[in-house]
Amino acid sequence: MRIVSLLPAATDIVAELGLAADLVGRTHECDWPPEDVAGVPVVTSAAFSPDDLTSREISVAVGGAAHGGSSLYTLDAEALGALAPEVVLTQDLCDVCAVSYEGVSRAVRVLDGGPRVLSLEPRTLGDVLDCLVTVGELLGVRERAELRRAELLDRLAAVRRLTAGRTRPRVVAVEWLDPLWPAGHWVPEQIDAAGGEPLLAAPGEHTGPMTWEAVRAARPDVLLVLPCGFPPERTLRERELLTSLPGWEDLPAVRAGAVWVLDGPAHFNRPGPRVVRGAEVLAHVLHGVRAGRPVTEAEAFPLS
Repeated sequence: MRIVSLLPAATDIVAELGLAADLVGRTHECDWPPEDVAGVPVVTSAAFSPDDLTSREISVAVGGAAHGGSSLYTLDAEALGALAPEVVLTQDLCDVCAVSYEGVSRAVRVLDGGPRVLSLEPRTLGDVLDCLVTVGELLGVRERAELRRAELLDRLAAVRRLTAGRTRPRVVAVEWLDPLWPAGHWVPEQIDAAGGEPLLAAPGEHTGPMTWEAVRAARPDVLLVLPCGFPPERTLRERELLTSLPGWEDLPAVRAGAVWVLDGPAHFNRPGPRVVRGAEVLAHVLHGVRAGRPVTEAEAFPLS
């Protein structure tokens, strides 16, 4: 089956189902697993390079907010058509983070053969794992997908067992630096599963900007820094957006040395199977507990 994925999380799902060889097209941000996607043709581009702009400039460029306004993605409809896909995987959750469903629909409407378009819209941890089955059924591997979902649920259950009965630190997760933005959707559930108490966002919530005063008033024991689309090294370039804020040194998390930089795109921003690894990483961050393989510095390190 000829599959085009217009969402990095969907590419993760296709690979998780053992169908990476069926990918004939992807976005420029589909980077996992690297050995499987490197040779897959790219059918999108960025409207501008995020590496050349600050968080504030990116926010303004997409309409004044990190999760509203214009998309960062441009779809090459001609290249998409040349690939003759049978299935196109997309999303309708965030118009900034990927090509919009409306834009994809317009592009495929004129293609011969009428490829099937599946839009993924998970908001909770359960939704994310259910997407495995939804995609698996469309691609003819439902039984395999159900098995993979069960394995991932077992790993989540193991995280909960390992952190059960421990003191639950109060946790704020930051998904964008300027303006400050709390991580919603499935991230509060990742924190809860790892034995923390999520603050400033509820499970499944599509959040909005928050003030620094709201963070100070919450007095988190742990602060997680996982900007959407930013690998840790990119986050560090703008660390002063946080460290220069008034009262930074007085924050309980700062005094305790519990401000952590995490790999957002790998384990927190994208609604794919690797969110389970995110919960395992948080078990290490919040409680020093090992769940799964050891956590590396590339996955999480304290902001000093």
